[in-house]
Amino acid sequence: MGVLMSKRQTVEQVQKVSLAVSAFKDGLRDRPSLRRTGESAGSRRGTVEHSVQEVQEEDEPETVAAVSQEENTVNKAAWERLRDGRGVEPEEFDRANRFTPPAFIRPIRELNDDKPLDICLEPRESVINDEICEICEVWTAESLFPCRICTRVFHDGCLRRMGYLQGDSTVEVTEMAHTETGWSCYYCNNLNLLLTEEEMYSLMENFQQCKIIPDCSLTLEDFLRYHHQAARRGGSERALSEEQEERAVQQFAALDPERRGHVEWPDFLSHESLQLLQKLRPQNSLLRLLTVKEREQARTAFLARGVGGYISETECHRAQHTWFRKRPLEASSCNVSISHVGPMSENSPASHSSAKSPEKPLQTAEQEEPRSVDWPTFLKENVIYILAARPNSAAIHLKPLG
Repeated sequence: MGVLMSKRQTVEQVQKVSLAVSAFKDGLRDRPSLRRTGESAGSRRGTVEHSVQEVQEEDEPETVAAVSQEENTVNKAAWERLRDGRGVEPEEFDRANRFTPPAFIRPIRELNDDKPLDICLEPRESVINDEICEICEVWTAESLFPCRICTRVFHDGCLRRMGYLQGDSTVEVTEMAHTETGWSCYYCNNLNLLLTEEEMYSLMENFQQCKIIPDCSLTLEDFLRYHHQAARRGGSERALSEEQEERAVQQFAALDPERRGHVEWPDFLSHESLQLLQKLRPQNSLLRLLTVKEREQARTAFLARGVGGYISETECHRAQHTWFRKRPLEASSCNVSISHVGPMSENSPASHSSAKSPEKPLQTAEQEEPRSVDWPTFLKENVIYILAARPNSAAIHLKPLG
């Protein structure tokens, strides 16, 4: 049994060399004293004096770097991980028994990606998983864990060495990977990787302006304060209206299905990434992000509800909720009472609006004019929710309306 070399592996090796060169350049940039004395030391290279001087010069910047490293805040490292699309502390990969984590490359939007995309209802597309592990690129007779979003497959041992399986998560992946629910790999699980460099810069700038600290959980108060500040930065004359604030509270409840009173950072980041995609990308551009498995899942849902190539608008909206049925816990998380998301002051606008919400008459399907939805419209209205259902988390990262 040998290693199967591929073009992709060659590209990844070139990327690793490029990263090493960049790291070397960064190291030289951080050591100005060596660059200043490099030319004068050329005449004494190889002598004892030159060796002693090299040791002294190397010790000096190392001492300065150690002091500056202690002075730097944890936020700087967190921002760097956020920029590079990494969610794990680098120190966790310094061990000899771990693989090097992949360098995530953010996508680049093509010209004309907003043009209509022809995704036919028939014929159905065939879904074939890869035959070799995405990490080691070795085929073995052992059981491979397929991703439910893309066609990649993985060894559990490779995932463990990469640091993506720790503690009880190994058992969870083993149980979910071969079920109808499925399991999302580390590529598909991170919705933030769908953003381009420009979109990610816009999101980071918004976080910094609103004083959001990466890798920290957010309470309901933090969540609402952020949305109020973001609304003002967007050019709005006033902060969120009562209806918008109530909607934000409901979204917080959807992001906190276990009712712990706070939202974890990965869930918040996924939610804000989806919000930015929905704001900046047209629906045709979002359709290009769907994988073959997601398109097939959408076809199955449409054919199960439709008659003669059409479904009702009610069924279309109902389908938006079904994408998030990944775990039994989520079935009840959509209807979490606002009173369970955390302590709230009686004078808070959110508590005031939520207290009045039961009095609002609900618009039923009988009160609305019936509207039939065809396949292309169904796909466009559901694409953002299909993408939102990618992560393994039980949280609903974009709660459907209604």
